Amino acid sequence: MATRHMTRGIIVLAAMSMLVTGIWARVDPAGFADWANWPNHVHFLHDAGVFQIGIGLMLLCALRCRDVMAVMLAGFVFTNTFHAFNHAADLDLGGRASDPWALSAVSLVAAVGLAARLRVLGQRRKARAHLMKKEPQA
Repeated sequence: MATRHMTRGIIVLAAMSMLVTGIWARVDPAGFADWANWPNHVHFLHDAGVFQIGIGLMLLCALRCRDVMAVMLAGFVFTNTFHAFNHAADLDLGGRASDPWALSAVSLVAAVGLAARLRVLGQRRKARAHLMKKEPQA
């Protein structure tokens, strides 16, 4: 039991470190670049921030959901969708006008995959609950 709590605590700590630095890089790229001693490339830091936020959210999601495919798809949908948002918001900094649309299309496909996976998990949960009701109580 102690190992389980320690593991969960480490996951929360790792998630918080990713979320804090990711949000910082996304919201204040100049401040983060100065702290990290990186060049202040706004779009790169926006993207790096979103990717770190996505990792942090996947870590937290894994604490609740034990299905690897659902966790990964949820993290990908979030991260890639906000990556698309970054490309739309930072279009004046470079890239192609098609980038936000292409990234959004990939997010949509992944969201369909996530919905399908969650549906399968829900059906499995219902089937288990149904079986539990049928088993005779000793």
